[in-house]
Amino acid sequence: MNNAAEQPPVPREPEKDPRLGIPVDTSAWQGQPRHRLAAIGDSLTHGFQSGSVFHTDLSYPAVVAYELGWADQFRYPTYNGFGGLPFNIEQFLRALEARFGQVLDWWEVAPALLYARSLMDRVEDYWERGPGTAVPVTDAVNHNLAVFGWDLRDALDRSAAVCRKRIGTAHDNVLRQFVEHGDDRAALRVLPTALDDTLTQLTAAALLGNEVGNTDPEHGIETLIVFLGANNALRSVVELKVVWSDADYADLDAKGKFTVWRHDHFAAELTEVAARVRDIKARHVIWCTVPHVTIAPVARGVAGKMALGSRYFPYYTRPWISDRDFDPTEHLHITGDQAREIDAEIDLYNHAITETVREARRGGLDWYLLETVAVLDRLGARRYLEDPLARPPWWTPYPLPPALEALDPVPNTHFLASNGKDRSDGGLFSLDGVHPTTVGYGIVAQEVINVMRLAGVEFFRPDGVTPRQDPVLVDFQRLIRRDTLVNHPPENLTSGFSVLAWADETLDFLRRCLRFGF
Repeated sequence: MNNAAEQPPVPREPEKDPRLGIPVDTSAWQGQPRHRLAAIGDSLTHGFQSGSVFHTDLSYPAVVAYELGWADQFRYPTYNGFGGLPFNIEQFLRALEARFGQVLDWWEVAPALLYARSLMDRVEDYWERGPGTAVPVTDAVNHNLAVFGWDLRDALDRSAAVCRKRIGTAHDNVLRQFVEHGDDRAALRVLPTALDDTLTQLTAAALLGNEVGNTDPEHGIETLIVFLGANNALRSVVELKVVWSDADYADLDAKGKFTVWRHDHFAAELTEVAARVRDIKARHVIWCTVPHVTIAPVARGVAGKMALGSRYFPYYTRPWISDRDFDPTEHLHITGDQAREIDAEIDLYNHAITETVREARRGGLDWYLLETVAVLDRLGARRYLEDPLARPPWWTPYPLPPALEALDPVPNTHFLASNGKDRSDGGLFSLDGVHPTTVGYGIVAQEVINVMRLAGVEFFRPDGVTPRQDPVLVDFQRLIRRDTLVNHPPENLTSGFSVLAWADETLDFLRRCLRFGF
C-alpha cells in the first residue's frame, strides 16, 4: 500500500466556506479589470466531451462568461473539423447508426469495422496532415487557457515550442488510426503562438493580468479559475492500471508512464504552480479541488459493495461489463483496495489545495476554494445516493436545478443509456464516461458563479450593461436545448452498451480516446 499510515480512514470532509473563514481586506480596490474572467485547467475546463474537445463555446468558463454578460469578449480556441480532437464518440455512434441502424448484427461486424477504421483514418488525416494542421495566427491571449490531458507539470513547462517538438513529423499509421499528440495539437490553438511560442498556460495568464489600467490600476483579471490536478490520478481508471509516480515525476517526458501521483509529489508541484499564480495580477482566484476518480462511470464497480456501508466495490471495470459477465481473470480492472487508495491520495491532494488557499488568504490574497470534489460526491449515484449506509456524516444530496429535475428521467451519474429512442439513464456524464455533458458543465458553471458572487463580482444581462439581481442562475433551458446527449442520444446506445463494447473490444476505443498525449 502507498503511504497507508498517512491516509485518512474516512473521506475528507469538504470545506463549507470558500473563504475558509479568513477575511481579506479589498477596500482599496478601484475600477474594473480589463479581463473579467480567465481560466487555467485541463479537459474539464477546456470543454472536453465524449472523447473530443469540440463545443468549446459550451465549456463551463464560456457558460460563466455568458451569464456574466461578457460572452462577446470571452476568447477561447475552436476545433470545428471532424468533430474535434482527438475523436468524437458521439459523432462516431451517430455515423454507425446512420449506416447500420440501432443494432449491429453479427453479419455487419466486419463491414462496420472497416467503416470505423475508414472514419478514424479520415479524422487522423484531417488533424495530422490536412486542414486541421493550420493553426489560427493570433497575438491575443485566450481567456480559456485550458488544455485537455494536462497536469500540474504541463501547466508549468509546456509551451507551443515544446508542443511542436513533441508532435514532430506526423506518420500515417495504418494500425493505430488515432490522432497522435492530440493534446499538443490542441494546445497550439490555446496558447498565443504568434505572440511568444515559449508561453505556458501560467505565463500567458500573467500577460492578461499585466494588462492593467482599464479602470483598475492593479489587476488585469477580475476572476481567475485554476482547476488542475485531475490528470494526476485520472488515468488510473481510464487505463484501469495503477502506476504510482516515482522520483522522475517532474520530468515532462518520463512522467507519461505514471497513472497516479503520490500526494507528496502532487504537493511539490502544486507549490510551484501556486507561486506562478501569485505572480498573476488577478483580483479573485478560485481554486477547484480534484474529484474522486470512482464517481465518474468510466470505471463501473462490480460484484456488490465490499462490505455493508462501504464506499467501494471489489472491482472496477468497463461500464458495459455486467456483474454476471465480469471475470477478473479475463477483464481489465482495478481492485476496490486500489480505488480506495487512489481516492485517499486525492483527499490529500485536496488538503494541499485547501492549505494553499488558506495561506494565501492569510497573506491578504483574495483566493477561494471551490469544492468540486464535493459536488461530484453529492451527485454520486452508486456510491451514496443508492446506498445510504455508505454516506459520511457531512453528506447531503446535491439539489439539481429545477430544469434538470423536470427531465424524465432525472439526470444522474450512471453511464448514459438509451432505450432506442430516448435517454433512459445517465445524463450528467458524456459518452466517454469521464467528462460532463453540456448540462453537467452547467452545474460546474453554477458553482463557479456562486463563488464569484460571494467575492462580490457583478453579473450583467447579455447587453453587458444591465445588472443582474441575486440569485444569479445559469440558464439551464438554454443548455438543455444545446445538449444532444440529454435530449436526443444516439439510438444505438442501448442499455447493454453493445455498440460501445464492440468498439472498445475491437479498437481499444475508450483508452485511445482518453489516453491524452498518446
